[in-house]
Amino acid sequence: MKRNYLIVFLILLTFFVISFLTNILGALNPNVSASYTLTETMAGFLPFAFFIAYGIMSIPSGFLLEKLGEKKMMIIAFFLAFIGALLFAHFPKFNIYVISLFTIGAGMATLQVVINPLLRVSGGEENFAFNSVLAQLIFGLASFISPQMYTYLVTNLDKGNIEKPFIGLLSSLVPHDLSWVSVYWAFGLLSFLMIVVILFIKFPKVELQEDEKVGSKESYLELFKNKYVILYFLGIFAYVGTEQGISYWMSKFLSNYHGFDADTVGADAVSYFWGLMTIGGILGLVLVKLFDSKLVLRWFTILAILSVMAGLSAGPNMALWALPISGFFLSVMYPVIVSLGLNSVAKHHGSFAGILMTGIAGGAVVQILIGGLSDIFSLKIGMLFIFITLGYILSITFWAKPLVNNKTVKSFKDLFTSES
Repeated sequence: MKRNYLIVFLILLTFFVISFLTNILGALNPNVSASYTLTETMAGFLPFAFFIAYGIMSIPSGFLLEKLGEKKMMIIAFFLAFIGALLFAHFPKFNIYVISLFTIGAGMATLQVVINPLLRVSGGEENFAFNSVLAQLIFGLASFISPQMYTYLVTNLDKGNIEKPFIGLLSSLVPHDLSWVSVYWAFGLLSFLMIVVILFIKFPKVELQEDEKVGSKESYLELFKNKYVILYFLGIFAYVGTEQGISYWMSKFLSNYHGFDADTVGADAVSYFWGLMTIGGILGLVLVKLFDSKLVLRWFTILAILSVMAGLSAGPNMALWALPISGFFLSVMYPVIVSLGLNSVAKHHGSFAGILMTGIAGGAVVQILIGGLSDIFSLKIGMLFIFITLGYILSITFWAKPLVNNKTVKSFKDLFTSES
């Protein structure tokens, strides 16, 4: 079929918005905790509310997609994000914030289910790998920009710089002592604009491949009898728990233990974490062409453990760099774990993919555990839980036995000419 580059652009823009709305939580954490006088357990409940939506919505969204189609599902998803953001922006109370985060998370989970098959059809199967990598780079770019936007809005609102773009308008909408709520006005506007754009675009018909279909109840029951399905589900659970465990608590850790300003230095650290993860992903693409993916995962996981260890135990300057640098080493984990998992079963790949996406709920559960341990002991002790999730990821490199190994190249020339 003819390639639809307008849809490809829309999907890339959607990846940007998903990341923009999702990966702001770490930068917000210190301010949110201070505004509502939260315990660490309560602070951990905020990402729980967001990421548990992935655990609840991923598989049902797959069934709804086959009934309603891509366009309606994307409009529903962005409408959920719009309602969630606007609800909290109007009523900035803690209980409303929890509801808002779940609603936005449900929208983002729905989008994740829709856009990958749509990208394959619109950009062409032969370009799917390239477009997927491009989408991840844009996802990383948005994760870098989002905390920078937060810093711009909060610092200018706090200083009363109403002559700056958007600041004058937001100053009349946002409570003086809750300048960080301005972020959700921006999210609401962005979600509304995405709905308007989607309404005016004609979508192609998408025929889901076998490995993209959600499958029947019987396929799920059969998969759950396979121990590797459970083990790889736990792998994604551990990865997202690690990723969010570092990015969500990083700014508060740097503020609590080293006195860094959470609105500027802390937000920058979160931004660099995501930026370095993007750069690491580019290197990872090359490395998995040269080496067995299990070996790449093993060394990157060991280096991630060392980075987090340095960040939690060293002085302020080292911590300021070591924690963001861990993002670089986390970069290969998600794609390698997913590919190892899907290559470890012979059939029902669509159902298995749905199970793996449900593992994103690890971003919810691990934060509650870190928060609970932090209240009992300290934030530094709570963040040690990250070594358990990283340890599990490291174990994958020893027990993984995929039916198909990643194809590696024999020469530099082959790196650019071989098919994956």
